[in-house]
Amino acid sequence: MTLRIASRFALRELRGGLRGFRVFLACLALGVAAIAAVGTVRAGIEAGLTRDGAALLGGDAEVEFTYRFARAEELAFLNSIADRISETVDFRSMAVVDRDGTTERGLTQIRAVDDPYPLVGAVQLDPAMPLADALADQGGVMERVLADRLGLVAGDTFRLGEATFTLRAILERYPDNASAGFGLGPRTIVLTDALAGSGLIVEGTLFSTQYRLDLPAGADLAALEQQAEDQFRDAGLRWRDSRRGAGGAAQFVDRIGAFLILVGLSGLAVGGVGVSAAVRAYLAGKTSVIATLKTLGATRSTIFLTYFIQIGVLTLAGVTLGLILGAGLPVVLAPFIEARLPVPAVFTIYAAPLVEAAVYGILAALIFTLWPLAKTEDIRAATLFRDAFSASRALPRKTYLAVIAGLLALLVGATIWFSGTVFLTLWTAGGITGSLLILTLAAALIRWIARKSRLAARGNTSLRMALGSIGARGGESTSVVLSLGLGLTVLAAVGQIDGNLRSAFADDLPAVAPSYFFVDIQPDQIGGFRERLDQDEAVSRYDTAPMLRGIITQINGRPATEVAAGHWVVRGDRGVTYADAQPAGTEITAGAWWPAGYDGPPQISFAAEEAAEIGLQLGDTMTVNILGRDITGEVTSFRNVSWEDAGIGFVLAMNQSALQGAPHSWISTVYATPESEAAILRDLATAYPNITAIRVRDAIDQVIALVGGLSAATRYGALITLVTGFLVLIGAAAAGERTRTYEAAVLKTLGASRRSILASFALRSALLGLAAGVVALGAGILGGWAVATFVMDTGYTVIWGNALLIIGGGIMASLLAGLGFALRPLAAKPARVLRARE
Repeated sequence: MTLRIASRFALRELRGGLRGFRVFLACLALGVAAIAAVGTVRAGIEAGLTRDGAALLGGDAEVEFTYRFARAEELAFLNSIADRISETVDFRSMAVVDRDGTTERGLTQIRAVDDPYPLVGAVQLDPAMPLADALADQGGVMERVLADRLGLVAGDTFRLGEATFTLRAILERYPDNASAGFGLGPRTIVLTDALAGSGLIVEGTLFSTQYRLDLPAGADLAALEQQAEDQFRDAGLRWRDSRRGAGGAAQFVDRIGAFLILVGLSGLAVGGVGVSAAVRAYLAGKTSVIATLKTLGATRSTIFLTYFIQIGVLTLAGVTLGLILGAGLPVVLAPFIEARLPVPAVFTIYAAPLVEAAVYGILAALIFTLWPLAKTEDIRAATLFRDAFSASRALPRKTYLAVIAGLLALLVGATIWFSGTVFLTLWTAGGITGSLLILTLAAALIRWIARKSRLAARGNTSLRMALGSIGARGGESTSVVLSLGLGLTVLAAVGQIDGNLRSAFADDLPAVAPSYFFVDIQPDQIGGFRERLDQDEAVSRYDTAPMLRGIITQINGRPATEVAAGHWVVRGDRGVTYADAQPAGTEITAGAWWPAGYDGPPQISFAAEEAAEIGLQLGDTMTVNILGRDITGEVTSFRNVSWEDAGIGFVLAMNQSALQGAPHSWISTVYATPESEAAILRDLATAYPNITAIRVRDAIDQVIALVGGLSAATRYGALITLVTGFLVLIGAAAAGERTRTYEAAVLKTLGASRRSILASFALRSALLGLAAGVVALGAGILGGWAVATFVMDTGYTVIWGNALLIIGGGIMASLLAGLGFALRPLAAKPARVLRARE
């Protein structure tokens, strides 16, 4: 009976239209739309990666080896399971162009291929031609950015190592480009056979080989993967197939999508403030209606259900509108988005992201509306002619508080389940909750300061009126600080994190980083390499070290991945070095370095921080597979390894006699003045064409560009939060328009001029915006410090340029919203307004 009566009351109330609920619907729809749009784009990319998995990989499956080609037994296995095989070799080198007595060099990522390449998909060239024709007779193709950098056009020649090639076409697209991961140079493709005599692919140099497989129709990929791992578990074989053909790209898309959805939840939280304010303002206007219903015998549950149903219907309307926008925009903008994505995407309407967005929207609406709805119980029939809603107690009953807490826990749990990121979700939830708490306390403090400051503002009527309005109980101060403050907090935190990362890469790292990083130096070249650097006064320092690559397969006789719980040091191959006497500058934290000339059983010195993370102890044994050979040694020391200065660092070092006989090359870092860098590169590259020089500044620029892209995506997500906050500001200003109209009428009656009243309104908005900006800046700086210190483990300094923008943005947003709703109060006739309040 109660539900039926409440439903009838609710429907009658809804017939009055949506006046007062436009901001409610806009905030909810915008928050849901942002989350749904991000989820739809992520789902579209995942669908594209799944559809084109084989093309992205270049085959149905791929087997990769590091620093070697497949052995006879491995090739026999691959031929037994595949209809066709394509072998490629991947490595870095320098493309060299001699022109008019000058030499130009550019770092390039080379893919050496065979005749069957590509097994799946097609290579797109400009001008269009078959790849086989482009690569015939020492031909090559390269990406446009490298050709432009070297000034090459079709028909020009270039060198790779000691081999000369002719550029036949520009490489526009190739099938397996999304699976290659992060590269330091543009791509060049040549035939493997054409590199014979180049000196680039020899034992000990840094290269990897990939064997892409065209499998029979209906092949069981999981079973074949298991068979390959069982048969060649300790041979350094790595299997990948079309189920995850994009490699790390798919995981990256999933992670950045989850992160942006969490940013979207911040916008939904800001929208929740607007939703709560809209419901509160609506119920405040219904005080007499509620009191009348109670006079006529309506129970508390009937009253609650009446307005709960109304808000529920409007919530479903707002969520539905958000879902339509969030699902429709990516589909409408599909050509624009696809043209800017490096991976394929299939844009259509996906149910999963819409369900996720709907769940978030409904839970957020319940959390933020239940509080003001619960306070309808405080309105009694005896208070028919009083402002009972504003005078009600601050907190609802414990039952409602428990339900709100349960809904909040459900929202956090749903977010963890949907995103799959417990740590990041809890950090985000804690950040949003902490920010709301700080902003709420700050709003109360601002009101208290405003009340105490009124006496000091004597003589300045406009300022005193503004402070009085800010300090008034039940005014718009809390809504303004919460809505604007949370949006600015997100932007402030993102700006501080981005600024510190850019500073670390652009300013701090180059100050201590080397000029060049040289790889593929052969053992018979290291002497001459050192001699050239020793003679150069511009070289302040250089470091050299032998380098091999190995896979840690066992720790104390158990699988390393099991012992180390998937730690990065046991995923894939790692750099390994050897040394005789303890190298200068090596800091041993535990144990002891082996004595000079030691030639006993293999001993290992391991990076101290990583050893602590995987639980490694002195005396433990570790097996490392290097070029297919298992070497087991005892961990006899831990040492500090710095990864922050772009210098040489190895997680694992062995005694010299354990590795000296294995094929290997040397690497070197060179610290020199900027003016001498070109001469050093010219002399060393001319003397040793096979070595590869990586300019550290160029690598840093690439990382900065990557960080900039991530920061831009995050800022766009944060802007949604700020736009939602601005909508809440507009709602708060609109809700307070009636109060400002009455206030202006009274002040006019007392002799105040329009100018002083407008100045009062402007000062009120500016001061609230300033306060929200300062509080948001403090919270953003604190959040940025927490992320930099505990998540990224980097230094932290306040980026004051961003700080001033945040404060200025707060003032401008508050002014625009406040003054936009000041015109009608100023134009109202005092007599008409005062008569209406009688």
